[in-house]
Amino acid sequence: MGLLVLGVVACGQAPHSTAPVKKPPSQASQQWSNIANGFIEDYLRAQPFFAAQSGRHEFDGQLPDFSSHGIKREISRLHDAREQIAAVDPAPLEANERFDREYLLSVIDKDLFWLEKAKYPSSNPYWYLTNVDPDMYVSRNYAPLDVRLKAYIKYARAIPKMAADIQANLQGPLPKTFVELGISDFGGFADFYTKDVPPIFAAVSDPDLQKQLTDADTNAAIAMTNLKNYLLGQRKTATDKFPLGKELFAQMLKDTELVDLPIEQIEAAGRADLARNTQALKAECDTYLPKGTLAACIAKMSANKPQGGPVEAARVQLADLKKFIQDNNIVSIPSDDEALVAEAPAYNRTNSAFIQVPGPYDHGVAATYNLAPPDPKWTKAEQAAYIPGQATLLFTSVHEVWPGHFLQFLHSNANPNKLESLWVGYAYAEGWAHYCEEMMVEKGLGKGDPEKHIGQLTDALLRDVRLLSAIGMHTEGMTVAQSEKMFKEQAFQDPGNARQQAARGTYDPAYLNYTMGKLMIRKLRADWIAKKTSGGAAPAAAAAVSTDDQGLWHDFHDKFLSYGGPPIPLLRKEMMGEAGSLL
Repeated sequence: MGLLVLGVVACGQAPHSTAPVKKPPSQASQQWSNIANGFIEDYLRAQPFFAAQSGRHEFDGQLPDFSSHGIKREISRLHDAREQIAAVDPAPLEANERFDREYLLSVIDKDLFWLEKAKYPSSNPYWYLTNVDPDMYVSRNYAPLDVRLKAYIKYARAIPKMAADIQANLQGPLPKTFVELGISDFGGFADFYTKDVPPIFAAVSDPDLQKQLTDADTNAAIAMTNLKNYLLGQRKTATDKFPLGKELFAQMLKDTELVDLPIEQIEAAGRADLARNTQALKAECDTYLPKGTLAACIAKMSANKPQGGPVEAARVQLADLKKFIQDNNIVSIPSDDEALVAEAPAYNRTNSAFIQVPGPYDHGVAATYNLAPPDPKWTKAEQAAYIPGQATLLFTSVHEVWPGHFLQFLHSNANPNKLESLWVGYAYAEGWAHYCEEMMVEKGLGKGDPEKHIGQLTDALLRDVRLLSAIGMHTEGMTVAQSEKMFKEQAFQDPGNARQQAARGTYDPAYLNYTMGKLMIRKLRADWIAKKTSGGAAPAAAAAVSTDDQGLWHDFHDKFLSYGGPPIPLLRKEMMGEAGSLL
């Protein structure tokens, strides 16, 4: 029957087609495709943990080689790849191929900065932590539990070598905050392996696998305890010498985000945003708590806790937020996927809220928006204070899910170009999620409700102070104590969170990307829309535009999200036809 149908089609009159004939790729395009695809596969082999997280599960259980020799080999590999890609003549390539060439060069430069220029493998525990967390095996439902258990066992068996390599690399004296981070997080993994993992895989009935799990976890816990004890010994020689310095900090911005601006200009933009948000907070508090202090105003907002607890409240919020996006034509939603909401697992409660999104090679795997409960060992008052207010939780849900990280990754994972879906930059991802908080208010979320706007503004102030702390501590001699004071007084953070935020700025200097990314996106939106509506270059005052009278924000958002996750200056050049002013 199939042959008969084929025969009829072949012998019949060919239907008229109006579709344009697609020309075959040029030799230059074919060569570029081979180079780009080769880079991807080489990268995944060199970084198997990243590969597995991206959904390439043939790499499950494998860890990268963090020995001194392995790191030198990776640096050499990246330099060779950069030389090959830089040698490609962009002139005969298609426009999208020229864009991807610059995209790949930025991926390499980012990795080389942290490996070679900042030398983080020899000083910073934070650099290793994303390659230790086995969340994909214990939480992500990409395969049956017994299959994930086998992958986890392979991972756990590789931990002793990794821990030994990390210890050999982290030669003191180390900065105090780096030492404390390592003690806390590596020590936490030791407990996690022995206490938290067994219940997760308890449903697997195979006794041999269970014995393998016990043995692997025991050895992994011993290795992490040894690493923790090594860092405990580093306390006596720990220093305050964490700053990158002005020259290296500027190089970080250029190599990791393609931002080549004077640090003073970025700081001035951050201070202006802090002043703008503080003024908006004062205006809302004058209505919400007349004659009260700003601190009291924020305390009142925080005291209004979600009924039924954060997890149940977040589930309701997500449905409402998705409907708000659709009703207001804010951005396209590329699939019917929904994010699950769950209490964060006991082994992963360092962050109060986070989302785990499957990689671009995974299909039909759920993302989970996690909310951490307070530590039961805390006092009742501390536990109550930790639970977010309704307004704070609302904008956390905006940031993490609709239309923040979850929607952004729906778009990037759906991108047929794997290069653009695999590498999503820090300023792009966190800038987008933070941008969405304010954008949703501009589109009317919580309109007429000062409490909701106060919730959004407190998040904005926190990110503004991150930018100022990163620049201050790494380029201007600001101390950790001075940063902590700024988080308390200008971002209205509680003492514990202020202490944690200041410490984070020492080992994560790029956390200025939340605000810097948001500001670059807002400027790009204003300039892109002004150019669309005027037919020419955007006016200098375009960044002040914050209305959507012509309904163009939807088109901007879709366009922005269609590129994967490149450095925003590269994306700006692609969308505007020229680099222009970033801030």
